[in-house]
Amino acid sequence: MKEQSTETGTESRPVWEGLEALARQGVQRLLQQLLEEEVEEVLGRRRYERRDGVDATPGYRNGFGRPRRLSAMAGTITVRRPRVRGLEARFESRLLPLFKRRTEEVGRLLPELYLHGLAQGDFELALRGLLGEAAPLSAPSIARLKAGWQAEYDQWKRRRLDELEPVYVWADGIYVKAGLEKDKAAMLVVIAALRDGRKVVLAVESGYRESTESWATLLRDLKGRGLRAPRLLIADGHLGIWGAVRTVFPSVSEQRCWNHRLVNVLDTLPKKLQAEAHELLTKIPYAETRAEAERQKRAFQAWATKKGVATAGRRLEEDWERLVTFYAFPKEHWKHLRTTNVVESPFAAVRLRTAAAKRFKKVENATAIIWKTLLVAEQSFRRLDAPERLPEVAEGVRYVDGVREKRGNAKAAA
Repeated sequence: MKEQSTETGTESRPVWEGLEALARQGVQRLLQQLLEEEVEEVLGRRRYERRDGVDATPGYRNGFGRPRRLSAMAGTITVRRPRVRGLEARFESRLLPLFKRRTEEVGRLLPELYLHGLAQGDFELALRGLLGEAAPLSAPSIARLKAGWQAEYDQWKRRRLDELEPVYVWADGIYVKAGLEKDKAAMLVVIAALRDGRKVVLAVESGYRESTESWATLLRDLKGRGLRAPRLLIADGHLGIWGAVRTVFPSVSEQRCWNHRLVNVLDTLPKKLQAEAHELLTKIPYAETRAEAERQKRAFQAWATKKGVATAGRRLEEDWERLVTFYAFPKEHWKHLRTTNVVESPFAAVRLRTAAAKRFKKVENATAIIWKTLLVAEQSFRRLDAPERLPEVAEGVRYVDGVREKRGNAKAAA
C-alpha cells in the first residue's frame, strides 16, 4: 500500500492506489474479530477468562486452525478459525462453515462472467484477477461449482408453481449444437409475464427438435406443478407448440411471432425485391387497428401479384388469425406481444457464450449452465408497460383494437 508523508515526516496515510488493499485488510480484521466473538458467545466467556462455576458452559479454546483463504468480492483474505474442544456437540461456525472457500456472491459471479462472454477455460484467470493470486481456485473447484448448478437446476425443475399468475407466456425453441451430436438440438424455453408485470423464466429444457410431444411434455409438467393457464401464448410458427398448447391449455389465445413470419415471406422473394417488400410488410403489424392491418395486407398482396411473386402474398395469408390476435389485448402491451423477442433477446447472449455447444459433448450437459445464465439475465428483465392492465387481462376483460370494451358494447355483443 502506498503512503503519503506529511511535511513533518512523522505521519503517513493511505492514498488512492492502496484502497483495495486497505479494504481487504479491514474485512480480514473484522472477520477474524467476529470469529472470536462467535466463540465467546458459545463458551459464555471471553478469551483468557476462566470457567466460573459448575453450571458454566463446558468446553475450552484450543488454539487456531490452519490459515484459511476465503474468496470474497473485496478480494481474497486469510483468516484462522478458533478451535473449541470439550463441547457436547462439535462446534460449527455459522459465520465460516467447514470447507467453505468462497462467499455466495463469488459463486454467483461465475454465471455472470459466463453470460458476458467469458469462456469456460478463462474462469480461473479472470477470478484470480478479481480476487487475487491467493484465491483458492482450481479446475476441480470450478467443476464442483458447476455440479452444484446442476443440482440447483434439478431442484428448480421440480418447484411448485401454484403461486404464479401468468398472463402472457412466450415459448421458443432455441437451437444449439454440442460437440458429439450431428444435429442441433432444441432448447425449449418458456418465459411468463406475471400479473404484477414481472417477467420470469418458467422452463428451460432440452427437447427433441420442437416436436408436439416435446412441447406437450414440458407444458404438462408445468401444469402438473400448479401453473395456471395464461391468457395468451406467443410463439413462432412451428406446429409443435400449437398442437401441444391446444392439448394442455385449450383456453389459451395464440399469437404468432411477426418476426418469424416476415422472414418466411421475404425468403420467398428474390433479393432485388426484398427491401421494397420489407418496407411494405413492416407497416402491417404496426397498424393502429386490425382493419387497417388487413388493408395493408391486401396492399402487399396486390404489390406481390404485380411483381409476379404472388407466392409471397399467399404466404402472408397463412395463419393470419394467429398473427392478429394481439389486437384483442391492451395497446400498451402490443410491442411485447407481436414477437418472441422476450425469449430471443436474453438468449442471444447465451447463444454466443454457448458455442457452449462445442464445450459439451451433449446438449443435456449444457442445459444447467444455460439455465443459470438465463437466471442471471432474468434479473435485468424489463417489466411490462402499463402493468395495471394485467389484472384486467387476467380477469378476462375484453379489448377491441387495443381499447377496453365498454360494458354497454359488451352486453350488446352478448
